[in-house]
Amino acid sequence: MSDDDYGAGLRVAVLGASGRMGRAIVQLIATAEASGLCMSGALAAKRDPAIGQDAGVFAGGPALTVAITDDIGRALEGAQVAIDFTRADASLRHAAACRAAGCALVIGTTGHNEAQRVELVELARAMPLVLAPNMSLGVTVLLRLAELAARALGGDRYDAEIHEAHHRNKVDAPSGTALGLGRAVAQGRGVDFERVADYARHGNTGVREPGHIGFSVLRGGDIVGDHRLIFAGPGEQIELAHRAQDRSGFARGALVAARWVAGRPPGLYSMFDVLGI
Repeated sequence: MSDDDYGAGLRVAVLGASGRMGRAIVQLIATAEASGLCMSGALAAKRDPAIGQDAGVFAGGPALTVAITDDIGRALEGAQVAIDFTRADASLRHAAACRAAGCALVIGTTGHNEAQRVELVELARAMPLVLAPNMSLGVTVLLRLAELAARALGGDRYDAEIHEAHHRNKVDAPSGTALGLGRAVAQGRGVDFERVADYARHGNTGVREPGHIGFSVLRGGDIVGDHRLIFAGPGEQIELAHRAQDRSGFARGALVAARWVAGRPPGLYSMFDVLGI
C-alpha cells in the first residue's frame, strides 16, 4: 500500500490499540494485506503509556498519522467500523458509543457475563455488531465442526472434554473460545449448555455424569491459544484441535469481519454469518 493510497479505504477505529491483539490489527492495517482499509482512530485505556503515540509506530510498523487516545469519541471520529479487543465491561461502553456515532462494531473481546450479553443484544437492535468468542477463520470452522460431530455422535456414549491453554496474563477462564466449543457441542446435542457444563473437578467427584461437557484450563508462559475438543467413546477417541502460532490469524479474521459488517443493517452477527456457514 503506497502512502498515496493509504486513507482511501474503509475507515477503521481500533479499540484497545495498545494491547497484543490491537497491535496485531494495526500492523495488518498498515500493510498491503489490509488493502481497502485505513486506520482512522485508536483507543487505549486512561493512563496507558501509549497515549499520544502514533498507533503504527507503537505497533512496530510505519507511521499512520493516527495518535492513540483515551477519548472514545475522538477515536470514533470518521470511523465506519470499529474493532474492539479490550475488556468485557469496556466493550459495552464502546458499543454504546459506536451506536451513538453510527459506527458498525466488531467485538473480539471475551469474558462477557449473561447480563452483558443481553445488553449487547439490545444495543445490536440499533447497530450492526459482530460478536464472536474467537475471530480466527479456522476456529469458526472448528466451532461448526464441533456442532456437527456432537450431533452425529450424541452424548450417551461419547463423552465431550474441552482443554484450552493461554498465556499467563489472560484474565478469564475458560476462554471464550472454549465456552464457544462447549455451546456448539450442546447445540449439536440439543441440550442446555449451562446444565451440562462441568468447569471444575477436585477431590472425590464420583463417576462422570453422562452427557456432561468437561473443561480444563492451562495458564502459563506466552501461549497464544490452544484448544482441543475430545470425544471419548467406546474403543476410540475423536479430537478436533486448533493451535494458534501467533495472533495474526485472529487479526485477519477481525479485518474480514470489519469489511463484512460495514453497511449491514442493525443486528447481532457471528463469524458464522461472516463466513456464510
